[in-house]
Amino acid sequence: MIDKETFGNRTALFHTFGCKLNFAETSTVAKMFAAVGIHRVQDGDIPDYIVINTCSVTEMADKKCRQAIRSFARRYPEARILVTGCYAQLKPGEVATLPGVAIVAGTDHKLNLIDYLREQEQLDHDHVTTRHTVTKDIRTFSPSCSQDDRTRHFLKVQDGCDYYCSYCTIPMARGRSRSGSIAQIVSQAREVAADGGKEIVITGVNIGDFGKGTDETFTQLCRELDKVDGIERYRISSIEPNLLTDELIDFTSASTKFMPHFHIPLQSGSDEVLKLMRRRYDTALFRSKVERIKHVMPDAFIGVDLIVGARGETEERFEESRRFVDSLDISRLHVFTYSERPGTRALDINHVVSQEEKHRRTRIMLALSEKKLKEFTAGYTGKIRPLLLEHPRHDGSMAGFTDNYLRVIVDNPDANLANTVIPVRIGEYDPTEECSTGTIVT
Repeated sequence: MIDKETFGNRTALFHTFGCKLNFAETSTVAKMFAAVGIHRVQDGDIPDYIVINTCSVTEMADKKCRQAIRSFARRYPEARILVTGCYAQLKPGEVATLPGVAIVAGTDHKLNLIDYLREQEQLDHDHVTTRHTVTKDIRTFSPSCSQDDRTRHFLKVQDGCDYYCSYCTIPMARGRSRSGSIAQIVSQAREVAADGGKEIVITGVNIGDFGKGTDETFTQLCRELDKVDGIERYRISSIEPNLLTDELIDFTSASTKFMPHFHIPLQSGSDEVLKLMRRRYDTALFRSKVERIKHVMPDAFIGVDLIVGARGETEERFEESRRFVDSLDISRLHVFTYSERPGTRALDINHVVSQEEKHRRTRIMLALSEKKLKEFTAGYTGKIRPLLLEHPRHDGSMAGFTDNYLRVIVDNPDANLANTVIPVRIGEYDPTEECSTGTIVT
């Protein structure tokens, strides 16, 4: 049995790829390791274990995961490498052949790594343990919460997806939609508050689907989280436009804790491409959600996901998408270049966009994003907004985000102000740093 007497002097290095959900889960794994005496490496330490939580949203993501595994194996040849996450779920056999890999744990085995280490201690160093459940059979929900290197906590409330968009492998890697209970999630939020946390980002694969199969809903969850003492801010991470209800928008507008900040995946501004993608909305619905948000929360920051170069995106459809996005009152784009994924229905779509053309379209949309962000930020120059200060930086300054997600840097504030919300007057915007200067208002 793994215990502190056996493992008290051992260390682990944790490396995470991909989404905020992965980071939350890695944090939970690290806490489990610490509970049995295996602590994070410090500068100069040689790790006994390397835990790599992988992503597989694109072919490039797979490649980066393979490169990292090989790199760690070269640097730390005596360390046992534990690989989990979406890449491990989708391609366990491939991962098991990579150098240094001792354990491959699929999606629903991520929180069992300590048990697999216990088995490994009795085996030859070259033995590879693989634990994998066929994705369609994954039913368990594993709660997770992490703190980033600033001040925010990422609280996982939901996992998996039932949408099966034509381009996406997430349902194959994460399984069916499933959630924690409201009572379970609220309990975790109270723990964050007791630990001094001020801001929680609500995360998951398809968070608007929270409570599917039960009588609980995502809006009900938000209402209960709003009652937790000590938490001053919540942010709703990516939520599907067809699940972003008017009730939720109006609740956010009325709440003092839920920030005027939304992240909504669009993926294409062409209705024809949306149909090919098997998305569950059209551009008219998407526009209506943006307009309602801006009507009740004029200061709201709205981030939008967009895929360029998907199969079926002709030049005409791309231009249609660009015009639609340009017409929206949004704050920023997160632009993704389409990547072919084995096993997806998108491979049956005939029109293929060349790599050169994909990159050209990506540059166009990134330039549009920069314009949107600059215009949104410039509108707040000279205005006062509440800012949650992060920990001091190397030069003594502090950065943070306003309620409506403007990144602001304050020069030489009192270090005791870290992790507190203060009013700041927003100064000039620096597009190279994507942030503004700020002055504390006393």
